[in-house]
Amino acid sequence: MPNIAVVLKEEIQRLARKEIRAATLPMKKHRAEDRSAIAALKRQVAALEREISFLRKQEKRRIEVAPEAKEAEGVRFSPKWIAADRKRLGISARDYGDLVGVSMLTIYNWEKGKSKPRAKQLAAWAKVRGIGKREALKRLELLDQ
Repeated sequence: MPNIAVVLKEEIQRLARKEIRAATLPMKKHRAEDRSAIAALKRQVAALEREISFLRKQEKRRIEVAPEAKEAEGVRFSPKWIAADRKRLGISARDYGDLVGVSMLTIYNWEKGKSKPRAKQLAAWAKVRGIGKREALKRLELLDQ
């Protein structure tokens, strides 16, 4: 005859396992749903990152298109305008030079009137002088990448 204590202990264990299974089943279902949702979100993030990368490359290509020398025809130049535009944008000479496609020293020389831009540089400057602060910062960010 089995010991009543052993039988009671086994029955308690069986009932406890049954209760635990009933309590954890909904959590297992939620975990599976969460995992599939996380996987879908990861796929979505990867797709968006690819799209952002593509758009950045396109924008960078659009910005980097070298202006033609003939685009500089009719563009007037003044050293004061260079300094005023750079101050209006609130950027350093190095950053302004990056936007125009010249060095920082070239910008300083233009501002001081020691030199004048060549035709291609004048065309590049003409493209930059009309942009706003946000656009300038966006272009600089794209150039840094």
